[in-house]
Amino acid sequence: MTRKSLLIVAAGAALAFAQTAQARQWLLPSETMFTGSGNEWLTVDAANSTDLYYYDHPGQPWDAVVIAPDGSVVPVENRMVGKLRQVFDVRIAQSGTYKISVTSDMVMGSYMLGGEKKMLPRGTTPAGLAAAVPAGATDVQTAEMNNRFETFVTAGEPTTSVFASTGKGIEMIPVTHPNDLAVGEPATFQFLIDGKPAAGIDVVAIPGGVRYRADIKQLDAKTDAEGKAHFTWPEAGMYWVSASIGGRRGEAAATPPTPTPPAAPPQPEAPQRRASYAMTVEVQG
Repeated sequence: MTRKSLLIVAAGAALAFAQTAQARQWLLPSETMFTGSGNEWLTVDAANSTDLYYYDHPGQPWDAVVIAPDGSVVPVENRMVGKLRQVFDVRIAQSGTYKISVTSDMVMGSYMLGGEKKMLPRGTTPAGLAAAVPAGATDVQTAEMNNRFETFVTAGEPTTSVFASTGKGIEMIPVTHPNDLAVGEPATFQFLIDGKPAAGIDVVAIPGGVRYRADIKQLDAKTDAEGKAHFTWPEAGMYWVSASIGGRRGEAAATPPTPTPPAAPPQPEAPQRRASYAMTVEVQG
């Protein structure tokens, strides 16, 4: 295939991908399996992009947290935030599974003030909620918005201590260990929302390399009553697996509200609970 043909395929794939999704946040490890010698190093890329595992959006100053197999926090080293990505190193000194994650907790909502509906500022956190609501506000409606994206690496034999639930947002509890995935073999992941099984939510898995193919090759699953989703991997590579609840801010405004007489000002609708989760996993051939 000529370079011109590759560019046409890439453009078509990018267009199709953009029509089905917004930019995606991800962590990409340099490798997922280590021997466990006690003196190995991991490099992680962190980015927000439309084409998976390519840098096509501005870099973000995320603070990644690395949890070692014994539950301790491992310091991130050599951190650099560039224009299109962030990169950092992690020393792999213990045997077992590590979790590398970026999380955010925000509050969205509205209140009435002087007969008008006001929205909470973007980026309001639980700690800053009191300051974000002015004196005299009534009918305050709030909901949490949690975002989590992560990846996992294992030195030696896989362990499961890092998968304990925090009880907040969407979390993945493995039935099949994320560092033990292979082509043609079934894998099961359990998803929780606020510590309870997340039943009936859509889960997608998309392999990287979208830029160089016309088909996104998305795998779709839905969680059962126990919050479990099942996949069988058709090919090797890095996959972005994601689940979410709630819509994006502003989606509900597509249909204008029915006007209400001034004597009875409209009451703010309760905001929708939102949470998102994504992980990068490697499927071995």
